[in-house]
Amino acid sequence: MRKQIMALFTCTALALPFSSFADEVEHFEGRKSANLKEAVANFSEYNKKLEKILDGELTPEAMNEIHQLTYTLENALGVINEEFNGLAVTLEEVHLASESADIQGVTNYGETYLETSRTVIE
Repeated sequence: MRKQIMALFTCTALALPFSSFADEVEHFEGRKSANLKEAVANFSEYNKKLEKILDGELTPEAMNEIHQLTYTLENALGVINEEFNGLAVTLEEVHLASESADIQGVTNYGETYLETSRTVIE
């Protein structure tokens, strides 16, 4: 029984510094992306920033910069993922309309698909 108590005490003592450190990490909001165009711009800009930091020495200051910019990247990816989920649905509509030779459906869904996809790829 004494060994179990000591083991529990040791585990608790070892866990304290890690949980205390996690509580000290500052969280940031990051730049928001209101739409797909902004999300792509933020994603591109902040990926370049991350790449530049990673090319240098990963000092504590660099780690803090990375920590901060990941919030903007996460926000941008959230918008991109949401938009692309919708884009996949629209593409499926183009596909289905083409199978049934629905000219109006292909035209309407195709234009919507291309409008969104051109935001990312020209």
